[in-house]
Amino acid sequence: MLLERVQQWDEAALAEVYDTYAPAIYRYAYRHLGSSDSAQEIVADTFHRFLVALKHGAGPEQELSAWLYRVAHNLITDFYRRESIRGTVEIDENMPSGALQTEATALQREEIGRIREAFQKLPSLQQQVINLRFGEELSLEEVSRITQKTVGAVKALQHRAIEALRKMLDEKPTP
Repeated sequence: MLLERVQQWDEAALAEVYDTYAPAIYRYAYRHLGSSDSAQEIVADTFHRFLVALKHGAGPEQELSAWLYRVAHNLITDFYRRESIRGTVEIDENMPSGALQTEATALQREEIGRIREAFQKLPSLQQQVINLRFGEELSLEEVSRITQKTVGAVKALQHRAIEALRKMLDEKPTP
């Protein structure tokens, strides 16, 4: 079992964990933060905490992915706390510098910005559920394990988040 090998500090198993979970943690963080640099920092910090926990005989006992997602989510929450003190979170749209934008591209970027802004207004737990369900395409049961909520609670959080997003996005943008 991979987790047992990891707990014995098997380097091949540690590399396998990183190779398996780092891309998913990156996508998860990027969808929350909208910045490649910040997402990479979350990945690095998540795996650093994982190694420190293992070194001290702690860390995941059963659900490795759930443990990693919880750590990443806590780091994202901490990031937002720090940013709210400093100011706004910078959004990296990954557009090449000097790229010509057509009117359609500009409208699309504006809509993406509206969606990201609406998403960031959701409560943290609703953001997490939406990100895991639709961004990571995880099942209700997997999200339940990660969030440590019942499947019914995950369904309710998902429903409330979708309804809140629908309401926010149906509102006319203010110029």
